[in-house]
Amino acid sequence: MREIVSAYLRYIRSSGIFAEVLAAIISFFVTALLIKLFLYFTANKWLRYAKNTKNVIDDLVVFLIGKSAAFLYVFAIYVGLYQIRLPRKVEHLVVVSLKLLISIYVIYIVVVLIDWFMEGALNKSQSKLKTRSLKGVIVIAKLVVYSFGAVLILNNLGIDVTALITGLGITGIAVALAAQKILGDLFNYFTIVLDKPFEEGDFIVFGDFAGTVEHIGLKSTRIRSLSGEEIVVSNTNLIDEKIQNFKRMKTRRVVFKFGVVYETPLEKLRKIPVIVKKVIQSIEGTTFDRCHFVNFGDFSLDFEAVYYVNDSDYLHYMNIHQSINLGIAEQFKKEGISFAYPTQVVYLNGNSVKQDSAKK
Repeated sequence: MREIVSAYLRYIRSSGIFAEVLAAIISFFVTALLIKLFLYFTANKWLRYAKNTKNVIDDLVVFLIGKSAAFLYVFAIYVGLYQIRLPRKVEHLVVVSLKLLISIYVIYIVVVLIDWFMEGALNKSQSKLKTRSLKGVIVIAKLVVYSFGAVLILNNLGIDVTALITGLGITGIAVALAAQKILGDLFNYFTIVLDKPFEEGDFIVFGDFAGTVEHIGLKSTRIRSLSGEEIVVSNTNLIDEKIQNFKRMKTRRVVFKFGVVYETPLEKLRKIPVIVKKVIQSIEGTTFDRCHFVNFGDFSLDFEAVYYVNDSDYLHYMNIHQSINLGIAEQFKKEGISFAYPTQVVYLNGNSVKQDSAKK
């Protein structure tokens, strides 16, 4: 095949400039026609096939064929110019131009692929934070591609890029060391986005702070505390802390204790767990777990009760707990059961005198 092409070129170039130009024009139009037929039949065939399947690969092939049309027609121009005997400098310029065209085409296809895949991810994303993060990833990915593309183009132009790459490498190391904390916060931002320990709108507790996440940025996260002020904490410091996310809590386990006086009769002590159970079960949205007499305290007989609130809302939990406390107090009053409070008993000549330690 190579010998046939060489013989054809020798024949054309020995026939004069008119024959070369004519051959160039014919070659250009024939190549352009073949490209057009290839694009038409291939694109139509793949398009019909893609409509009948759920596979994303065939959609990608149709997409790439459509994006490659302009570069293929430029290649037809090169085929036409190849028929003409050009001066050495002009021929070198054409070869370099072809290399640049191929380099630009490769860069263009990679960027197109990034857009195609990221567009699919953006369409599936239902989170504003994830959408914003994906857009940031797109920008960073394109910058990396353009950087490698620029090095590739300079290399095709005959420029020695070794020193440039070395210099960029040293500069990159210096910049990375100088911006270590910033880069750490940036990487932890992507950790938050991908791992999702919390999202905007979640109520979290970390360290000595608690509040609602309002904004997750590239370097820091803003949290609105319960007292109203805004807490700004770096992503690195936040990720290093143990985080409690209450927004994702499906049920809340509540443990509370109370004490009754030592003078409470035994039969009423046995009734206390039953009373507490009835009070908790009478309130909608709760699940009773247990209630036990757990301890002989310094001035009280101590009970411990456990129940679940089938909701994560804190205000709803507090309303339920208030209702339970009021219900227990009401039932204890009916039964003549007294809550304990700090007291002391002083014995004088065999007589006992009870004193309120809070007033002493």
